[in-house]
Amino acid sequence: MKSMLIISRQAPWSGPGAREALDIALAGGAFDLPLGLLFLDDGVFQLAVNQQPKALQQKDLTANLQALPLFGVESLYVSARSLQERGLDASTLNLAVEVLEDSALTALIDRYDQVLTL
Repeated sequence: MKSMLIISRQAPWSGPGAREALDIALAGGAFDLPLGLLFLDDGVFQLAVNQQPKALQQKDLTANLQALPLFGVESLYVSARSLQERGLDASTLNLAVEVLEDSALTALIDRYDQVLTL
């Protein structure tokens, strides 16, 4: 079975990409597909605590994020540089993720058979 890495690069309020990435990850996890999820660029904002999605007339993605481990999606990663550039601290994220430096991102991507970027 081929493995897949989903790279989520969109903020939760900037369009459908963030929700679509989570939906694909949850569906893949439900079918026991070997997959990982990497939060990169503005995608790291999905991990920020105390979001106010209703103020932007958006749906809250927190429940979807919290469901990832329940669906077997436990390979969760975030770019250290993306966090730093956006003023986020890894210790305050709403999900347990492995923080990776840029040098480790290439190795991570190379470990997967397929890569999907949203």
